[in-house]
Amino acid sequence: MIGQTLGHYRILEKIGDGGMGEVFRARDDRLARDVALKIVRPAASNDQDRLRRFEQEARAAAALNHPNIVAIYDIGMHAGTPYIVSELLEGQTLRERLFDGALPIRQVTDYALQIVQGLMAAHEKHIVHRDLKPENLFITKDGRVKILDFGIAKLLPSEETHVRVSTTMTTQTKSGLVLGTVAYMSPEQLRARPVDHRSDIFSFGAILYEMLGGTRAFKGETNVDTITAVLKDEPVEITEVRPNVPAAFEPIIAHCLEKEPENRFQSARDLAFALSTLSNVTGSRTAAQPTVDVRSRRRLWWGLAVVLLTAAIGIALGFKIHAPVNPSYRRLSFERGTIYSARFASDGRSVLYGASWNGQPLKLYTTSSESPLEHALDLSDAHLLAVSPSNELAVELHGNHGSRREFIDGTLARAPLAGGAPREILEGVRWADWAPDGELAVVHHVNGSSRLEFPVGKVLYETHGWISHVRVSPQGDKIAFLDHPALWDDRGTVDVVDTKGTRSVLSPEWESEDGLAWSPGGDELWFTAIEGGYNRALWAVGSSARQRKILSGPGGLTLR
Repeated sequence: MIGQTLGHYRILEKIGDGGMGEVFRARDDRLARDVALKIVRPAASNDQDRLRRFEQEARAAAALNHPNIVAIYDIGMHAGTPYIVSELLEGQTLRERLFDGALPIRQVTDYALQIVQGLMAAHEKHIVHRDLKPENLFITKDGRVKILDFGIAKLLPSEETHVRVSTTMTTQTKSGLVLGTVAYMSPEQLRARPVDHRSDIFSFGAILYEMLGGTRAFKGETNVDTITAVLKDEPVEITEVRPNVPAAFEPIIAHCLEKEPENRFQSARDLAFALSTLSNVTGSRTAAQPTVDVRSRRRLWWGLAVVLLTAAIGIALGFKIHAPVNPSYRRLSFERGTIYSARFASDGRSVLYGASWNGQPLKLYTTSSESPLEHALDLSDAHLLAVSPSNELAVELHGNHGSRREFIDGTLARAPLAGGAPREILEGVRWADWAPDGELAVVHHVNGSSRLEFPVGKVLYETHGWISHVRVSPQGDKIAFLDHPALWDDRGTVDVVDTKGTRSVLSPEWESEDGLAWSPGGDELWFTAIEGGYNRALWAVGSSARQRKILSGPGGLTLR
């Protein structure tokens, strides 16, 4: 190939080789610059449908414009085989860097944030990498991380993948190509199930583990061993592999590597938010308590998440923060998993919440702020939306997990807290709240639009973006909500609409907003949002649109 010309690209030298094809340094004679040219060998060069899908996917990847994603300049065809032209990078892959062992802690934090920021940009355009691994991460000489090869793995047909795995998995050793891939695949990908952006989050967790520990999270002598480890085993705690790793990394890795997608971080933005809290960590473990074992620390981290969540709800229901007294928190749960929603019952002491504990499906629980005991409610496949003054639940039944901690495509239902079959009301509802008189305000998705209805059927506001966190005022005369103008983006404003449909925007657009509640008197709205960076703070705004910051923390807050 050296000296040949493909289009207006003159091949100068070979600079790489892999399972998907060969990479060359080439000269773009038209623009007088050197580029990287990858010649991809598709499984069947005469499969026009497959080549057409490849071209569509390559064009989608080329649309990504982000400093942490390799820039794609051009695509073309040579002798029936497609090729991709991209920016020429100087440096080394993360795999080459890992040959020297684990990375310094601060460098891991920096690289991890860069990788996730690149994933955020891709996922926002609905592009999933599907083959994230150290070989596809490039570190430039100036320390910039670039994600390579978006979507190219789709060129491998399922039949060929099956043959490659089945014929080598029992004999391939640790140096094998397939083993190096399956070690980073998500469980759903290994089971040939549909994958979404959360598969990339699993792969990232395996990479983060390896950057910190210098060893793979999932490994075995054969591919069978490795696949079994990914599907069934938990990796050795990273602090056991490398004792000087700050304990704060442990829950982040664990949350990325959950076996079920719905139990992982639900977006790259959420993951970036968690990683940002590590920006000041060092190699020391001054915050760790040697009398608490590793797994207890992991549970404590998630317990603290529940405490912060519950405390924030308590603030919204009337617990005031008086400076300079610091707020206090009480741990209410002792399991490992993900909290999806939480509400106080009408007595102000009982807490109802939906959680997925220890890898199990979502269930609803009730507990008391005065006791650590929890009781599972007899409601299956239900997501808690709201609790009425008479202790009637508004739940979403049979929903699918959305991009964050909400559920979509479900059915709104009413269910008595004391027990009994739920009564279905309306399909396509994602958010709901009770008014004092027992009516429901809902966010109803119809024909691509998001409608705020109160009562059900009366449209007060409609948008082609999305509405979240609908909350009825204590007086029942206004409905507050977070208005997001763009789909898949949690930027937005705090809005209020009255029962006649008159809407007021009470805040500027926030970089990220999540969580909303009325103050007990109905004169303020409290919410958690980000001005810039990643850490959400608790804010308040009144009808005059005057804002004040109530509370902030080093790890950020989210009001549930």
